[in-house]
Amino acid sequence: MFFLIFCGVNLYSQDQVTADSLEMVYSKTNLPAAEKLKVLYYIASNETDPSTKLRYSQELIKLSKETDSLKYLGYGIYERGNAYKLRGDFGEALQNYFDMAKIANSLDSKRFLAVANLSVADVYSKMSNLEQAVKYYDESIKTFRELSDTSRTASALFNLGDAYLKNDNPNKAFQYFQESQKLFKSINDTMGVAYNKGSIGVIYAIRGENEKAEENIHQAVETLEKLELFDAISEYLSDMSDVYENKGDEQKATDFALMSLDIAKTYGFKDQISKADLQLSRLYENAGDIPSSYQFYKDHIHYRDSVSNVAMVQEMEGLRADYEIAQKQMEVNLLNEKQKSQKIAVLAVSTAGVLIALLAFGLYRRNRFIKRTNVIIEEEKNRSNNLLLNILPEETASELKENGHVRAKKFENVSILFADFQKFTHYAEKLSPERLIEIVDYYFSAFDEIMDKHGLEKIKTIGDRYMAVAGLHSAGDEDAYKLVLASFDMLEFVENAKENQQFPDTHFDVRIGINTGPVVAGVVGTKKFAYDIWGDAVNIASRMESSSTAGRINISEHTYALVKDRFICKYRGEIEVKNRGFLKMYYVNGIKPKQASTS
Repeated sequence: MFFLIFCGVNLYSQDQVTADSLEMVYSKTNLPAAEKLKVLYYIASNETDPSTKLRYSQELIKLSKETDSLKYLGYGIYERGNAYKLRGDFGEALQNYFDMAKIANSLDSKRFLAVANLSVADVYSKMSNLEQAVKYYDESIKTFRELSDTSRTASALFNLGDAYLKNDNPNKAFQYFQESQKLFKSINDTMGVAYNKGSIGVIYAIRGENEKAEENIHQAVETLEKLELFDAISEYLSDMSDVYENKGDEQKATDFALMSLDIAKTYGFKDQISKADLQLSRLYENAGDIPSSYQFYKDHIHYRDSVSNVAMVQEMEGLRADYEIAQKQMEVNLLNEKQKSQKIAVLAVSTAGVLIALLAFGLYRRNRFIKRTNVIIEEEKNRSNNLLLNILPEETASELKENGHVRAKKFENVSILFADFQKFTHYAEKLSPERLIEIVDYYFSAFDEIMDKHGLEKIKTIGDRYMAVAGLHSAGDEDAYKLVLASFDMLEFVENAKENQQFPDTHFDVRIGINTGPVVAGVVGTKKFAYDIWGDAVNIASRMESSSTAGRINISEHTYALVKDRFICKYRGEIEVKNRGFLKMYYVNGIKPKQASTS
């Protein structure tokens, strides 16, 4: 029975039924070390649950070291990398694949090295680093073609197409999907054909051919369900949600997004959890259910940051918030101490007839204590207020102190700015966390000063992205104008930092996007207060930034209408953006002469 099960396993595919059968063999059979290595490898390679996959990979690595088997050590490290990738721990996955490549070089195995390169490319693709992903995909495809390995050539071509699809190049992706589909069909690879169908269905959805999209994705999910490939099912259910959202059927879109989230949470797929949470946040916002939208958006941020290379930056922000909350708690403790003292005073007064002399002395000491306590309370209250104002607008902070909560408010005409650094991920991979935080803090502190200078409101930082607004707590026509002026100051600061060689090991360029429109603003959560804004205007501002280029300010037509009389703007045309169709965009090239003289 063992021989039949063992020989039916494909070397690099996943088959949960096979994994379950082999687990029974492994647990109930006393195998020699050489056979144990084989069984452990086939269990790890066919297991679809990331936690179980990680456990058997660790066992395989341990046994490989004990038996001095370099080949199976490489297999174990490879499958451990696959387990981390399934969980969304991309940094750990990448390290394991690089370790596998070293072993491949030691074994002088071209095939093993090509598999390592393919896996590295897959991780870079998930991290949206297209340049590195394409480099490693090309290397692996070249080697697989030389070795006449049709199966892996098809897989690498498919994954390269997926990388282009994730980076908004569906036409290029479609070419690679068509080529890989022919190869998968030629070798009767059911799983490969299913993946192809699902991804081609996504492209049809992007093109607006919803019937073809729905048909392909349904067929893909049906096959993948039989193979128990739940990470892919979660991904394609999410894509089905996109299809129904584009068709205007938001109820079905929500149902598919919830199914995707349920599967992703069951198996711990962080990347898919983050994506599904973002979809549901958008869908509930469109449905007018703002509290649910807030919660899903918070969950999206949490899971997205857990797979980010800049998690240390976010942790630093959390420590700051912890400190502010600690100051609030100190204020509460001091107030409690004052109330305790007052109770003591009441008790002393009740015994005044018997202890008049002691009472006089006690009142004297009490008076001194209250004075000292009031001074401490006032100092800590002022410090707490200053810290609270550092993370919340003054009006919002006052409402929070008075009522204990903040109501969400709608503002009709707010200008939103997003800025981010190009090549940030490239530098993040090379720099130590301490050095990365030092550089990011340098730039963001300067941006904070620029916002203060122009009377604008910083909202938050998200990794290497900086978000600020104008018009939340003012009602003037100058808001968009001030935000564009601040953008020029930001570009000038970044350029000066490069020229002055402030950080010789990094040369950041910043790109900026601005949009104007209605938003909803409020405080999320009850701990580590986070003031944030939501709305379609925010999403468009983000698209303006991602569609901009290094050293440029890209604005929407709504912002252009407010600033065109004061700035020199260049119309870029209608540009297609993800989930928004075509939007008019303008570059701001400078201040018009009469404005430059007055500003």
